[in-house]
Parts: sequence; structure tokens; C-alpha cells
Amino acid sequence: MREGSLEAPVRFPLGWQEPWFWDEAALEKEMERVFDICHGCRRCFNLCDSFPRLFDLIDNGPTGELDGVPTEKYAEVEEACTLCDMCFMTKCPYVPPHEWALDFPHLMLRHRAVKARKEGIGFVESELADTDKSGRLGTFLAPLMNWATDERNQGPRRALESVAGIHHGARLPKQAGETFEQRARREGVDLNAAAPAYGKRKAVLYATCFVNFHATEIGAATRAVLAHNGVETEVLHPACCGMPKLELGDIDAVSAAAKKVSQELLPYVDKGYDIVALTPSCALMLKFEWPLVLPKDPAIEKLAQATFDLSEYVVDIAKKQGLAEGLTPVEGGISMHLACHARAQNMGPKAAEMLRLIPKTRVAVIERCSGHGGIWGARTENFDIAVKVGKPAAQAALKNDTAHVASECPLAADHLMQVMEMEAGETKPKPFRAEHPIEIFARAYGLIEE
Repeated sequence: MREGSLEAPVRFPLGWQEPWFWDEAALEKEMERVFDICHGCRRCFNLCDSFPRLFDLIDNGPTGELDGVPTEKYAEVEEACTLCDMCFMTKCPYVPPHEWALDFPHLMLRHRAVKARKEGIGFVESELADTDKSGRLGTFLAPLMNWATDERNQGPRRALESVAGIHHGARLPKQAGETFEQRARREGVDLNAAAPAYGKRKAVLYATCFVNFHATEIGAATRAVLAHNGVETEVLHPACCGMPKLELGDIDAVSAAAKKVSQELLPYVDKGYDIVALTPSCALMLKFEWPLVLPKDPAIEKLAQATFDLSEYVVDIAKKQGLAEGLTPVEGGISMHLACHARAQNMGPKAAEMLRLIPKTRVAVIERCSGHGGIWGARTENFDIAVKVGKPAAQAALKNDTAHVASECPLAADHLMQVMEMEAGETKPKPFRAEHPIEIFARAYGLIEE
């Protein structure tokens, strides 16, 4: 046995269709094994709040060891896990192929799934995780929804907090007045026949529930950049990828989503299309989580092999065909926050690599968690922790003193911007909003305005 985990991390299928996965006694024993190893290592103390909670439980216990922690307290550790995967990808020296085979996030997911099957998932939590339903309704009622969910509008926000447990101060995403699918049908794009990739690449943009219902500007910028580079695109949103359901431990729902989405996207793969997911969480699901949920499904594996993260796709075009000319420098520099679910794809800092294709532009990389973790950081009991975890990233962005701040994850971008404003106080930070890097890239081409 060697210390250090020098080989690439290996992940095993979840095993949720096997009896052992749901055995509570076996789960408790495995959590005890893993927590004891974490206690002896503590390398991950500065990631999410799961590890400080675990170490405080041990240190404040009667023995100073894990045997002094009541097993019913294990749930407190799981509740702080955002499934960001950073412990597995960047910190833990004992992930497979090490024989101790630690996979802390998937162990927390297993605990969550067992609890969900035993106790059920609450109505409010289930509705919040149904992002397609809320997205469609929100698009229909966009002006009202945006007024009611603005954190400065404390009356409706206090009511939302009492009903849904969403913190009154958490910045929530704005609702688009039309879906990205509708916008794409309304707005045409002209392919650049002079681009090196013209006639060589075509892509389906998997809109994702966030871009489809909230941030259609990300989708529009993506279409503009790809069209300028000669890439034909189709826009589809068959259904949510299931990440919000995964966070609740509802693996059955994730499996159903994987089958539905893959069934609609695979015919395009057979026609030679690449699949491009517009948010990193969804790319992670298609490329890595779905094959672990349904490891024997050849359709899922085929789709995973055809899927790209958005920044990864632009960089791939640049390397294989070359980019169209016309990029101009971005004044004032860019602080590029690498989202956890982009890092978890183990593809390298593709967003920073993409932005560095823009000439004479300073790109300062931030490799710290924003603290948001999907809906987790907006919950009443977690918002203060989300702000605490996000402070180092916000402070790094302020120290960089750039005119632009970007994140591949739109939720992380908004949360990072909010924490930057909290940290800056009366001195407003230079960026007026956080953006997706593809928006900055599109402006560098002169394809969209500020």
C-alpha cells in the first residue's frame, strides 16, 4: 500500500440497485470506517463544513476519538455535504485505486438516499427540486416572480422563508420571460463560412433547466460564439439532468431523468452531433454521475462519451480546428472562479484556458468553493455557512481588482458576487455583476454588447 493517491481517482458504480446499499447497519459501519480515517488525516479541514463538524464532534467528545461520537450525530456531517466532490478530486489521499477506497461524497449520498427511502422526502423539498415545473411556471409569471424573490423585497422574502425555508437574504436567480428554447427559435444565427471549424462540427446545446428558464443570455452567447466559429447548433431541453434530485438522495428520479434525456439526445449523437451542456453541474451528471447510477446501460455510456462541458468544447475547437479571428482584448482583467462541478470533471481549468485565448487579457484564477452548493446555500439553516465558505473566493476576487468576475456556475457566480459586496461594504467592487465566461468571450468577439 502506498500513501498519496498519485494515480488518477477511480470511481465505482453507486450500487443503489443492490441490497447492501440500503442496509442501515452496513451503512453505519462504513461511515464509522471512513470517518475514522478522516479523523486521522484531516487534510480536508478547509473545504465544506462537513469536515469541521466531524472534527468538532470528535474533539468535543468524551474520548477525543470517533468512538466518543454517538452514531445519530453522523447525520450532522452528511447535512453539510453539498456533493461538490472537491474532497474526492483534490484533497483525499485515500480515494481509489488506494485500497482504503474512500469516496466521501458518494457515502454522504448513500446516507441521504437511505434516509429518503426510509422517511420520505418532504413536499417543499420535492417541489424545490422539480426545477422544470417551477421554471415553466416562473417563466409564465416572470415579472411577479422577480419582484417577489428580490432579496431587497423583504416582505415576500420573509414569507418565502417561512413557507419554503429559503433564507430571506440569499440572492436568488432571476426568471427569464421566455425559455432559451423559445429564444433560440426566435433569434436566428448566421454561420461563419470562413471559420476553420465550418462544416466540421455541429452541436446540440443541452439547455439545462437553469439556462432554459433563468439565464438565457448564457445560451444566446454560446450560440453566437459557436456560429461565429462555423458550428451549427440545435437547442434542446428534454428534462432536468436530475442534480437537484440527486442532492435529495432520490436516485430513482435521477435514473428516470437519465433515461428520458438520453433517449432524446442520442439520435443527434448518431447523426454526428456533439452534446454540449451549458452548466457544469449538468455536464458532470451526463459525463460521470449517470454512468455510475446506470453502469450497465450502453446508451448512457455512449451519451457520456459524446458530452462536453461548454468551456471544454470551445477549447476543443481551438485545439482541433482553430478559432475564427476577431477576438479583442478585455480591458481591466478577469477573475475566473473555477466552479467545483467543473473541477470535478477532471478536465483541467478549461474556462481559464478559454479566456486566455483572448489576446492581451489578464486572467486570474480562483480555485476556492463559492460556498453555494446549489439550493443548499440558499436554505435558512445554511446561508451563513455558505457565506463563510465563500469568503476566501470573494476576498481573492477583490484582491485581484479586476473589472470582470466570472464563474462557469451561474448560481456560484451570483453568490460570489453577493459575498464580494458584503466584504467590500460601502466600497463597491469593480464588477457590477458576475458573468459566465462565454459571455465575456462573446463580447471579446464583438458579438454581444455589455
